[in-house]
Amino acid sequence: MANIKSQIKRVGTNEKARIRNASAKSAVRTAIKKVRVAAAANDKAAAIEASNAAFRLIDKTVSDGIQQKNTAARQKSEVSRLVNEIK
Repeated sequence: MANIKSQIKRVGTNEKARIRNASAKSAVRTAIKKVRVAAAANDKAAAIEASNAAFRLIDKTVSDGIQQKNTAARQKSEVSRLVNEIK
């Protein structure tokens, strides 16, 4: 454990950020899963609604610096492909 006051504070803030980042990444994964479920059920309206929510979350994680932009682009591409494949 650190002895220096500023380092003790950094440990605390890093832990808070780690928890916040993990929560945001989990929310993105859940949103993508909702799109997959809707696509598997061939429910285009629900899939489009879920994809819009997923896009918002993905864009937010990039703007907050939680995810890289290429990761977000890959995820958005996957979601778009799922929605577009629904007949």
